[in-house]
Amino acid sequence: MSQDNNGDLSQFSMLDLFRMEAESQTQILTDGLLAMERLKDDAGAVESMMRAAHSIKGAAAIVGLEVVVQLAHGMEDAFVAAQRGKLALTPNRVDALLAGVDLILQLSRLQDSGVEGWLGANAALIRKTLDTIANIAFLPEPANLAPPAPPMPSPVPAPVPSPAPAAPEASAAAAEEAPPIAPRAPAVLKTAQNFDRLLSLASESRINAHQMHPFIQDLQRFKRNQSSLFALVEQLHEAIANSSDAGLKEKSLLALQKTHPLKQFVLEHIADIEAYERRLLAVSQNMVDEVLTLRMRPFRDGVQAFPRMVRDLARGMGKEVQLQIIGEDTLVDRDILAKIESPLNHMLRNSVDHGMDTPAGRIAAGKPGAGIIILEAKHRAGMLSIEISDDGRGVDLEKIRAKVVERKMASEQMAASLSPAELLEFLFLPAFSLKESTTEISGRGVGLDIVHETIRAQNGTVRIESELGVGFRTCITLPLTQSIVRALVVDIKGEAYAVPIVQVERVAKVPRAAIHTLESKQFFDLGGEHLGLVSASQVLELGDTDTGSDELAVVVIGSGARRYALVVQGIRGEQSLAVQALDPTFGKMRDISAAALLDDGEPVLILDVPDLLLSIDKLLHEGGLHQLTRSDQAGRRKTKRILVVDDSLTVREMERKLLLGRGFLVDIAIDGIDGWNVVRSGDYDLVITDVDMPRMDGIELVTLIKKDIHLHKLPVMIVSYKDRPEDRARGLSAGADYYLTKGSFHDETLLDAVSDLIGEARI
Repeated sequence: MSQDNNGDLSQFSMLDLFRMEAESQTQILTDGLLAMERLKDDAGAVESMMRAAHSIKGAAAIVGLEVVVQLAHGMEDAFVAAQRGKLALTPNRVDALLAGVDLILQLSRLQDSGVEGWLGANAALIRKTLDTIANIAFLPEPANLAPPAPPMPSPVPAPVPSPAPAAPEASAAAAEEAPPIAPRAPAVLKTAQNFDRLLSLASESRINAHQMHPFIQDLQRFKRNQSSLFALVEQLHEAIANSSDAGLKEKSLLALQKTHPLKQFVLEHIADIEAYERRLLAVSQNMVDEVLTLRMRPFRDGVQAFPRMVRDLARGMGKEVQLQIIGEDTLVDRDILAKIESPLNHMLRNSVDHGMDTPAGRIAAGKPGAGIIILEAKHRAGMLSIEISDDGRGVDLEKIRAKVVERKMASEQMAASLSPAELLEFLFLPAFSLKESTTEISGRGVGLDIVHETIRAQNGTVRIESELGVGFRTCITLPLTQSIVRALVVDIKGEAYAVPIVQVERVAKVPRAAIHTLESKQFFDLGGEHLGLVSASQVLELGDTDTGSDELAVVVIGSGARRYALVVQGIRGEQSLAVQALDPTFGKMRDISAAALLDDGEPVLILDVPDLLLSIDKLLHEGGLHQLTRSDQAGRRKTKRILVVDDSLTVREMERKLLLGRGFLVDIAIDGIDGWNVVRSGDYDLVITDVDMPRMDGIELVTLIKKDIHLHKLPVMIVSYKDRPEDRARGLSAGADYYLTKGSFHDETLLDAVSDLIGEARI
């Protein structure tokens, strides 16, 4: 905790202040040691490390931590020798100094009562570390001191760097004797609550400013009505001016004169109110922007432990890897920064473990012995873009292809046709790995599904690229903040709902005539792809969608096989919404992520798109998806619709094409059960069915239709290969209105029979 964040530090004990000092100074030591190892002769890094060690030594002396004083003193001597050119900070010597940094940090994290016990339990490790640092100039190669365990950065709840963990022995003892403390957590929580409250007030201020606009529009209408009235007064005065009544002339002139100040008054005040509205909008927007700025933190706050983690992990595996971070000052929402730390950590560990080779292997491949990983953050097109790239081995796409076939996820023919991008998508599937045996460190593919889901939960996207022998690249795109979301506002059952714009692929108007039905599901063609239509009101359990127009408004969401066209009542447009969390009393509401207020003050629920996709999948799995209906039955479609039910693809297609050619709208069903589900949810003028079909035959289907209170008047035609009199009698007795044998009819026979039953295609 810094004084900037908390003002008065008198509420903290001297040991609390030492903890704060140790956190910041040990980070300087860690960064400096990594820089020295990388650059060899960074004089600036040596100078900063000397000051940091000296500061820690002085602070530890004040609180009586003699062990820390000795550690800091030994490190300071090593830095002085390095500055004078008498000591080269080789990797093994850096290991020894980092072990000292870890001990200092671990000591600073202990509760007051746990210090003595921890010192006793770790006396041997402390003495070994002190002796190694004292004799660092004579440190043999390789070092006696084992390299520190690869640290696992933990989520950072506060705007303070998360220090690297200590050596394994120290960590184990500390876990038993004294858990880490977090003296700043209550203050941080209070600060976060203040930010949320400020943002809520700022967004309300912006809404109030927008509500001035309707008032100004009313004044404009008043001005226009007033102008019309004044024009009539002028005309009346001109008419009276020709009369001989002097008194009437005088009164009309007086009335005309009184209109001038009224006209001027309205003009001036409308101009003043419009200027006031502009100022109010500007101030309220600036308030929102400033509050959002308070929530932003530099990217470095979430990633400063990564260079040490990468370095130690590589050392433990006999590799040389350096992490370069670009864009450390890029501002990121504090909540997003906390959420993405774990995915970034996983991707970096993957790069070191799976992507990087040993120095000998890299040199043999014509590369430098030390590998490079670049972690870059920047703002692009109003989004946060994070890229992780390495110059390692990359991924063998043919291995992915072979693994896909081996796990029976695709046939050999299908796998052979997959593009590089499609193959790499398999790495995001749960438990999909190219490694024969997985380790605790990583395994390219193991855990990438969690990375993918975590990024998607933040309304972001992740994409991977690879070139064998050249390297691997991960591109992550995220919103700059979760506090303000750019959303598409739609109407569903007369209520406003919002969909985050980053999760909307496109918006379209679909002509009702372009919709076709298959297996009780409705589709339309979008760029050569059959896209399923799903009623938003049904998914949200608001009832069926009743649309009287000839076009449906749809919002396309999802990706790949889980891509749907969500049918809504209407589309209002885009708005920037200040997100407000739902009251915890409600718990997690299905399909809803948060709430907001529109510019006019109307409340709106923000849809949780990943949750929405799960709800759609559930409806499809249960077969409960309703078809879209029309509320305007008086103005129903002008083109008649026919349902063809047949288990033969050839017969279905032949009949469908014949009927389409005559101008009818045609839906198809693949058997009796499918036909029964479709006919109950659609609005048909005729059903044409086969007899012999799996699950339910045509006779049973006809019987069900004729017994249904809503469908019993619907004409049904049986088209079957069975031409015996008893077959015909059985069909007609079930209620069929027409029986036609497939063996005898030709094109015109079927069309003539349809015409006999329901007439021409259009009415």
